[in-house]
Amino acid sequence: MMSMKVFVLVVSVLVPFGDALSRDDFPPHFLFGASTSAYQVEGAANEDGRKPSIWDTFAHAGNANLYPGNADTGIDQYHKYKEDIQLMAKMGLDAYRFSISWSRLILDGKGPINPKGLQYYNNLINELISQGIQAHVTLVHFDLPQALEDEYEGWVSRRIVKDFTSYADVCFREFGDRVKYWTTVNEGNVFAVGGYDSGLIPPQRCSPSSAQSLISNCSRGNSSTEPYLVAHHMLLAHATTANLYRKKYQVTPFLFVYNGDLQMMYPMFKLRATSPNAAAILWLRCPTQLHHTAIAV
Repeated sequence: MMSMKVFVLVVSVLVPFGDALSRDDFPPHFLFGASTSAYQVEGAANEDGRKPSIWDTFAHAGNANLYPGNADTGIDQYHKYKEDIQLMAKMGLDAYRFSISWSRLILDGKGPINPKGLQYYNNLINELISQGIQAHVTLVHFDLPQALEDEYEGWVSRRIVKDFTSYADVCFREFGDRVKYWTTVNEGNVFAVGGYDSGLIPPQRCSPSSAQSLISNCSRGNSSTEPYLVAHHMLLAHATTANLYRKKYQVTPFLFVYNGDLQMMYPMFKLRATSPNAAAILWLRCPTQLHHTAIAV
């Protein structure tokens, strides 16, 4: 069995007025960074060959009651990445975790590389390095290429494992000389539940007769089975990709991001976690790090 390292990211710490935290309160190796997703920040949705992801389709399908607007422009990082990175440097960031738009790099999810997409990510990574900022890459952040969703229903099908691994191989080969920290799937538990149980995010699948469908307007899916099937395929894709990376490239930390809420009472920092929250985390953490299925599931 492969060993896994656990990385805990502190998203936010609320402290009473008058108290202060500084870098001196953290160990020397602690990285201060920022994180974004490709769909939210890149913009240039239809430029240089990029094809739609499931988020593009969702945003343009009249879902204003859930998420008004779209990110066709975002913050235009596709054109303004140098300005953004200069701001990161001024803030003193050590690292920047960004995601790659799969449908920008490989337009239909599989097949030839889009040279314009490749150039953009090379430029982004090189600019980060020139400013002394580590590049941390997420391979997919909720934005599966629409072409794969149309072809075989994306993450519902086990075929996704092969296509995801091939896509990851391209990223490792093209960017791995400068990127040492990789995340396969961002917040897999959120994507599985939101996309396939409640249907509140793309691909907007849930049982059409469920209470959720009244809000999300699902026309397909099965809330009882698909979230678990999708999570299983994400875990298989993660394991296959991590195995490929370690055998073909190098042995470095390899991540799968979960989402969970922890409540801490400052200054005692007494941890409080509810059973549903624990289940949400352990659902995907146990297979990747403890090599068994969570009892809570």
